[in-house]
Amino acid sequence: MGLFDFFTNDIAIDLGTANTLIIANGKIVVDEPSIIAIDKHTNKVLAIGRDAMQMHEKTHENIRTIRPLKDGVIADFHAAEQMIRGMIKMIDSNRRLFPKSHRMVICIPSGITEVEKRAVRDSAEHAGAKEVYMIHEPIAAALGIGIDIDRPIGAMVVDIGGGTTEIAVIALSGIVCDQSIRVAGDTFNKDILDYMRRQHNLLIGERTAEKVKIEVGSALTELDNPPDDFEIRGRDLMTGIPKVIKISYSEIAFAIDKSVSKIEEAVLKALEISPPELSADIYENGIHLTGGGALLRGLDKRLALKTKLPLHIAEDPLRAVVRGTGFALTNLNKMKAVLMT
Repeated sequence: MGLFDFFTNDIAIDLGTANTLIIANGKIVVDEPSIIAIDKHTNKVLAIGRDAMQMHEKTHENIRTIRPLKDGVIADFHAAEQMIRGMIKMIDSNRRLFPKSHRMVICIPSGITEVEKRAVRDSAEHAGAKEVYMIHEPIAAALGIGIDIDRPIGAMVVDIGGGTTEIAVIALSGIVCDQSIRVAGDTFNKDILDYMRRQHNLLIGERTAEKVKIEVGSALTELDNPPDDFEIRGRDLMTGIPKVIKISYSEIAFAIDKSVSKIEEAVLKALEISPPELSADIYENGIHLTGGGALLRGLDKRLALKTKLPLHIAEDPLRAVVRGTGFALTNLNKMKAVLMT
C-alpha cells in the first residue's frame, strides 16, 4: 500500500437543505449548515457553513447570504458549487500532499428530476470530483441505521430532512414504493414564523424560528415530559419596538399541526401502495424514523397512533443519511445496484 492509498480522497456527502455533512476516511469531518455568504461587489466567498449562518439575516447591502438548496435540490447552481468546494477545503486544509481528485458519493431525494440530478453531478464535478455516484436518501438512511437492504424483507424508512420528507419501502436493494413530499423542517420553521406574526403580532427571523422548533417543537399538544416555556425575542408589528414573549410547546404543536398532518398522509399513502407481502414485513418490523424531523417531540407517538404500527427513532437521526452514504462509498462495488452515475 502506497502513501496515497492510505489517505483516500474519496468522500461521501449528504448535501442537505439545512445541513451538509461529509465523511472522509470513515469519519464525519464536516457538519455545517448549508449556507454561504458572498460579497455582492466582488462575488468573493466571505464565509461558509456555521460562520455564514451567524451572518444570516443580519447583513448589510454589500453582503448576501445564500442557501443554495431549496426543497432538497439545488436552487442556486453557482453558490452550491462554491459551497461544496469550500466544505471540501475544510477537510483538505491540512493535506496539501495529496492529489485533489476525489470520488464522491452524494445522496439525492428520491423524487428528484433528471435536470435536478444533473445539477448535483455538475456541481460536484466543478468542485473537483473525478467520479460522481448518487444514492437515494431513503436507501442511504436505511444503510445508515443498519438495515440489510439486500434481503427480501421490506423495511419502511421515513426521513424528515430540512427540505423534503422521503418515505420509502425498501427491499432487495431497491425502492419498491416511495413518497417524496416537500414538507419538512423548513416548512415547520415557516409555520412558526407565520403563527408568531398572526397570533402574537411578533416578527421573527428564520434563525429564531429554527431555535423555537428545537427548544419547544412538538407534534402533540400534550406530552408526558414537556419542555419548559421558551422566550422569543422579535419585533412588535404594532409598535415596531423589539419585545419578548413566552411560548409553550402546545402552541408550537398547534402552529405546525397542518404540516405534520401532510407527513402523516404521505406515510399512509406509502403504506397503501406497498405490496401486501411487504406490508406484512412492515407490520412486523415497524417504521424507522430518521433525519432532523425525527427529533420533533411526540412525532413517533403521533405516527404510531395514526398507523397503529411500531415506530423506531434512529439513534443520532441527523447523521443516519451521511453514515449510509459513507457505507456505500466504502463498499462501492457491492453497492453498484443502488448507486447512480
